[in-house]
Amino acid sequence: MSATAPRTPAGAPVPAAAAGAPAATHGAGTGRRAHLTALTLQVLLALFLGGASAFPKLIGHSSAAESFDRIGFGDWFMYTVGALELAGAVALLIPVLAGVSALALIGLMAGAFVTQMTVFDGQYALTPVLVALPLAVIARVRWHRNAELVALLRRRR
Repeated sequence: MSATAPRTPAGAPVPAAAAGAPAATHGAGTGRRAHLTALTLQVLLALFLGGASAFPKLIGHSSAAESFDRIGFGDWFMYTVGALELAGAVALLIPVLAGVSALALIGLMAGAFVTQMTVFDGQYALTPVLVALPLAVIARVRWHRNAELVALLRRRR
């Protein structure tokens, strides 16, 4: 007794999701280990970005204010960067936003790297790189969520 896969009228196999099989929950090519690694990184980075990084900027702590004074854009820029870090940290914890959040935060880290190299003579240039690397892992593992986000946004129109 052999089971055959469902076929379209043209004879092509029906994709598993269309045939009623459960859709993969972790994206194509990724397994449970990749999912758990990404989830762990998401939580750790959310805590770091939301707490240790964004919080001093949002309360105008003297250490953050001094650094942003040296950059030369004023307090508004410090508060904006802090708000972006906090928003990114929160979005890392929302499944459908995790992938796009990681990509956006990589962009923010690229700006931090350039600032470290040009304004601060590279003193802490490695920090944004070390934050961007696990963000890249998250962005890759959660890449399938970006398609879900686009589909969700299209349905809302």
